[in-house]
Amino acid sequence: MLRISPFWLALPLFLGLVLILAPALRFPALRLPLRAARPLSPSPSSARLSPAPPSRTTSRKTLTTATMAPAAFRVPPQAPPLFTGTPDSVVADTKRLIDLSRAVQDQVAHDVSHDAASFDSVVLPLAHDENTMALESHILGFYQSVSTDSKLRDASTEAERLMNDFGIEAAMREDLYKLVDAAVKKNQKLHPESQKLLDKEHKDYVRNGLGLPAGPQRDRFKDIKKRLSEIGLEFQKNLNEENGGLWFTRDELAGVPEDVLSGLKKGEGEHEGKLRLTFKYPDLFPTLKYASDPATRKAVLIANENKCNQNIPLFKETLLLRDEAARLLGYPNHAAFRIEDKMAKTPKTVDDFLGDLRQRLTAGGADEVKTLKAMKQKDIESQNKQFDGHYFLWDHRFYDRMMLEKDYSLDHQLIAEYFPLQTTIRGMLEIFEQIFGLVFVEIEGEERAKISTSGKAEDIVWHEEVQVFSVWNDEGEGSGFVGYLYLDLFPREGKYGHAANFNLQPGFIQKDGSRRYPATALVCNFSKPTDKKPSLLKHDEVVTLFHELGHGIHDLVSKTIYSRFHGTNTVRDFVEAPSQMLENWCWTPSQLKSLSKHYSTLSPAYYKAWKENAGNKPDPKAEIPDELITNLIRTKHVNAALFNLRQLHFGIFDMAVHEPKDHDAIKDMKISETYNRLRKEIASLDGPEVLGQGYDWGHGEATFGHLMGGYDAGYYGYLSSQVYSTDMFYSVFKDDPMNKKEGRRYRYTVLEKGGSQDEMTTLKEFLGRDPKPDAFYKELGLM
Repeated sequence: MLRISPFWLALPLFLGLVLILAPALRFPALRLPLRAARPLSPSPSSARLSPAPPSRTTSRKTLTTATMAPAAFRVPPQAPPLFTGTPDSVVADTKRLIDLSRAVQDQVAHDVSHDAASFDSVVLPLAHDENTMALESHILGFYQSVSTDSKLRDASTEAERLMNDFGIEAAMREDLYKLVDAAVKKNQKLHPESQKLLDKEHKDYVRNGLGLPAGPQRDRFKDIKKRLSEIGLEFQKNLNEENGGLWFTRDELAGVPEDVLSGLKKGEGEHEGKLRLTFKYPDLFPTLKYASDPATRKAVLIANENKCNQNIPLFKETLLLRDEAARLLGYPNHAAFRIEDKMAKTPKTVDDFLGDLRQRLTAGGADEVKTLKAMKQKDIESQNKQFDGHYFLWDHRFYDRMMLEKDYSLDHQLIAEYFPLQTTIRGMLEIFEQIFGLVFVEIEGEERAKISTSGKAEDIVWHEEVQVFSVWNDEGEGSGFVGYLYLDLFPREGKYGHAANFNLQPGFIQKDGSRRYPATALVCNFSKPTDKKPSLLKHDEVVTLFHELGHGIHDLVSKTIYSRFHGTNTVRDFVEAPSQMLENWCWTPSQLKSLSKHYSTLSPAYYKAWKENAGNKPDPKAEIPDELITNLIRTKHVNAALFNLRQLHFGIFDMAVHEPKDHDAIKDMKISETYNRLRKEIASLDGPEVLGQGYDWGHGEATFGHLMGGYDAGYYGYLSSQVYSTDMFYSVFKDDPMNKKEGRRYRYTVLEKGGSQDEMTTLKEFLGRDPKPDAFYKELGLM
């Protein structure tokens, strides 16, 4: 998913310095493009510790770049950005950028008369300023999500607050608005992308309060925007800094894989003999899937839903302020304001879509719950315990996993052995190379120093674990430079907690006509490797990784004139479609085979560790066996109705809180109760409310970063964009996913365009017709 800093969403041109992020997960709260995953693990020592075939020794360099790198390292024509910020420099640089940008605005306002106002004299200087500012501003705001230095994170948050405040100031400059208005009325013949920029700039001023009369109303609107900015930063900071957890004995964690348990903090003193389970994904999800004690799963789920309760009042205040601001502008509610500029255009379109999908899925969801409940009953009674008649939220991951293992012979742990993080990433990059005509070259060691403008290798990354690639076109596409790709894959304290794609520097055309190349980063939280195993990806993590890399590729291959429209800067209900379409490669037998490599083949140390546990089992095949692939693909739509109903819960809750009938309705709404009640009604999974605790037992909305980061009145886009993504895949790629001709056509027709033209136009050009929902509903078995 892509998350945007809330206040840059509707601000004019020079405010386009938004961070593009992307969180993920599957069931507990939000779900990013589709799941979460990805870290690169250094290989263990290459010393031969036990006999193993020669093919089992492969160096890290070979794993990541052998088939991708050209014969000789090429120095990119553009140096990578530096990550040398300090708490003092980040704030100072932010103030410097603001002063420079304000000076550009002041100069335009001073030098251009109403009669002389045109695109070139008014909007173009502001666009160039936005482009230049983004080269630094994105990184200044990025530190809060990745730095290990709490003071630097705080400074980065302060930098974003300063930028947001300046953005609000700039968005409400009446002198500039009048000049842009005059430029619009000139009706000049412009390049289509310039025309879109002019139209959007004009509309954004109106949507930011300049359609209101000067005085109390406009002042109130500005105050609301500033307060919303403060809340958004505080809300996300609370999520980033969250470091809670629970202590359990090993007995209470029975069933949880040893790989997980071995990585948990060991207790001392009052917690002697216990292990500390955090709410980070590598701890949380395996516990909910494998812990055999339902009391443990219950405790974990409820605690996770209450891990950021300081955000409860912030979320409610946000809803009130958004609604007030929308009504000041003449909209009936915030949803009407936000959806107006999306593909859906109206809340009714969204409500009808979500309602229709809910109706189609409800019966299937009820049948799935019935089947899973019967499995739970059989399991409980086999332990000579009394079945309680309920199928709880904390039961679902556990029995969903049990069903896959028992009924479909699907062993997630076994499958994960074939997807070590390093080789899986290599395989994914090779797929992108083949279908899009790209080359990825990992930059390591002395090569980093060669291209660093500081001469220091460490300055081109923000943490020692980060990998960086230079990306090029292959010979067939001209061999030119494309940009930089960064991978930051393991969890650490203070780091952004989901999976996200951050634009670090956008691409655009510079004043001299040359192209500025983009830099993009994947920030993820995969389990770290151990001495005995590399980081291994479950299949749903493989899908998430492919999806997130898809966002990164979108960011890299985009070629727009203005940074405003670069890459994933599209409307929210389309932006997920390109990456969602690419997920289909992870359900294609030939591609699963090419992505796989059993971890025991990577080094003698790994082979020895595998052999210690395997006993007399024969050595595993290097690639995933066909039988496992067949079993995996059979499960693609197992319990899919429940999964999509949970997605509907998020989307319908989002609309419910942003589409009140009047302002008093949102004042009186009990947000947490609404969140939990809708989940029960839509997904039919029991929570503590059925045990007499009421619907206020958890506060999932306080962890719902999507609704504070750009997906407000837009979460439905995860489902609606699947209509487009499924249509594209089935119409173009299903029969031959590795079709190079169609892959390049997709690159240049869809990905390269970014948001530079109407997204529906982009879809029609690629499909050769209007998009249809038929493939989406067929895929879900609803047609």
